[in-house]
Amino acid sequence: MGMRSPDGAAAQRAAAAPAAPDVRRPPLLVLAAVVTALEAAGLCVSGVFSAVDTAAGRSYHTASGIAFTVLEFIVVAGVTWIAFGIARMRPWSRTPAVLTQVITGIVAIYLLQAQRLYWGIPAMVLALAGLAGLLAPPSLRALTRSAGPGERPPGDPPA
Repeated sequence: MGMRSPDGAAAQRAAAAPAAPDVRRPPLLVLAAVVTALEAAGLCVSGVFSAVDTAAGRSYHTASGIAFTVLEFIVVAGVTWIAFGIARMRPWSRTPAVLTQVITGIVAIYLLQAQRLYWGIPAMVLALAGLAGLLAPPSLRALTRSAGPGERPPGDPPA
């Protein structure tokens, strides 16, 4: 077959293309993505409660209640974006996801100390499950950017 035939060009492109890497998602990474999405959903519920309280006049200042509610929905969008990044195994998502879990754990401790067990216990469970999912070795490998040609993998000493 010649280069002008469709079969010849397609066969050459297929032969020249690198083999697709094995992109299986580790189960604990899927757990971390689900946990982060659940945290975003919980923040959304909290934002709705905040909006209702502000609209009902139960906020200390109406302006601060509105600002807090808007800020909370911006955070919901960010945490959702991080969850999508984890689910797609994007290396950029690892650090914000770990920070999200640490902050969730800190908030959970605060809620538990304030006797808000119905919010604190689920938050602590989610934070611990999210950290376990993110820090498991298969998850760390999946979220580590692989080295391209001529580059050293992360953590390799110089030659």
